[in-house]
Amino acid sequence: MQTTMAVEDITVTLPELLDSLTPGDEVILTRNQQPVAKLVSESPKRHQPRKAGNCIGMIRIVADDDKHLENFEEYM
Repeated sequence: MQTTMAVEDITVTLPELLDSLTPGDEVILTRNQQPVAKLVSESPKRHQPRKAGNCIGMIRIVADDDKHLENFEEYM
């Protein structure tokens, strides 16, 4: 559905307009009866399920000893 609205009218009705849009709807904004912008609603993005092992290889352990922890003894 395509709708045309004046910029002056949109400032008052924007929250209601956003609630009424369905995916693919377009609203043409006009100023002095000339189109200045197009507002197009998007469909909600589908959330992808997490996959086990996505971060394999992103972390590398540099040292296997506790020498690097010597400065933190008072916190442990």
